[in-house]
Amino acid sequence: MQAKFKKSYRFAIKTSLYITMYITLLMSVFLYFLYELKFWHIIALFVSVYVFSFFIIQYRVERFIYKRVKKIYDDLTLLESVSLTKGPITTDMQTLTQEIDKFARDKKIEIETLKVREEYRKEFLGNVSHELKTPLFTIQGYILTLLDGAMEDKVLRKKYLERANKGVERLGYIIMDLDMITKLEVGDLSLNLEEFNIVELVENVFEMFEMKASKKNITLTFDMNYEKPVMVKADKERIQQVLSNLVVNSVKYGREKGTTEVSIENLIKNKVIVRVTDNGEGIEKMHLPRLFERFYRVDKSGSRKEGGSGLGLSIVKHIIEAHNEKIYVESEFNVGSEFSFTLEKAK
Repeated sequence: MQAKFKKSYRFAIKTSLYITMYITLLMSVFLYFLYELKFWHIIALFVSVYVFSFFIIQYRVERFIYKRVKKIYDDLTLLESVSLTKGPITTDMQTLTQEIDKFARDKKIEIETLKVREEYRKEFLGNVSHELKTPLFTIQGYILTLLDGAMEDKVLRKKYLERANKGVERLGYIIMDLDMITKLEVGDLSLNLEEFNIVELVENVFEMFEMKASKKNITLTFDMNYEKPVMVKADKERIQQVLSNLVVNSVKYGREKGTTEVSIENLIKNKVIVRVTDNGEGIEKMHLPRLFERFYRVDKSGSRKEGGSGLGLSIVKHIIEAHNEKIYVESEFNVGSEFSFTLEKAK
């Protein structure tokens, strides 16, 4: 960052004037008694003293301030990269103070941002550890029980092996989801863009989770009867994953005998917006900014009982952003939630 300071001569001008007036007055009185003094002598003396004083003061003050300001920059590292040897430093202390205050404020913001990121990092590592530790200890517990003698009981052996297998499956889901997010972030996961009917895709997702929704008497429905297909251009498999995650979450946190509703609306000429709305328990406002973070859970205990990797919404966000689209969330606690995302229309 290159420092650009306003150059000021005010201090040198005023100080030189005071010194010149004093010396000229003193010398005029002295020379008046010793020599025949003419008016132009006084003018010449005034000008020469003033010019000499101005350049000496201006140069010396600049060098004085330069050395100390450079030391401030070197010691506090307020500037990431700056060459102070290529120009004089201002003698206008107000401008200089403003610049230093600006750098200090920027540095404070940077430090606060790093602190927030460090807190997120610690929380993320703690969540990863917990998510991996829980199924690992469960698997280990069942296997140790079998090794301690339960293996002879065929019924118990089958039961414990099935539970251990579920733990392995959960570990697999977590690892696959983390791998997908990593690929999406670095751009290694290529998208297979194609044109398809988003209405038909939503219907397929409804069929997939119809049984899960029926256990809580939740109705999966459209907001209206879509007689004509709505063609979009995207990665069909990934968009199905997005819709599946959103529908599963609406069922998971939905009320008994509730509703999950999907609507598809024209947004602008070449965009549609897909909304997934429910009348479930809703989300408190304080959780909304962090809702798409990895492993972030609104309900620290209840959501784990429902299963899942804790990465669903994070994957949803990354998939939509990989399409260069936007995802939104609106929610009111004890009223319901609405997740929406945009897609490009097929031409």
